[in-house]
Amino acid sequence: MKANYGYMDGSGEFYITIDTDLCIECADHGCLEGCPKGMFAIITDDYDDEVAEIKGEFRKKIKYDCADCKPVADRPPLPCVEACTAGAIVHSW
Repeated sequence: MKANYGYMDGSGEFYITIDTDLCIECADHGCLEGCPKGMFAIITDDYDDEVAEIKGEFRKKIKYDCADCKPVADRPPLPCVEACTAGAIVHSW
């Protein structure tokens, strides 16, 4: 299952999508330490699996909180994406 966290406004769509099926496979949950803002939390989902989510206080300002990791030019690999199972985290913008 894919969980989308974020919002859409006049300037675009700003979502972080977490593929919970891939997230379950990750034992160390590197996204927790990989995100400099500490936006990720580990929860137990409805199926008793531990998966990542974006904390509520960050969901309406992802565009701004992720700006340091997503500069306009010369984008390095995103720390949260690098820390996770390939394809587990995707940014929409």
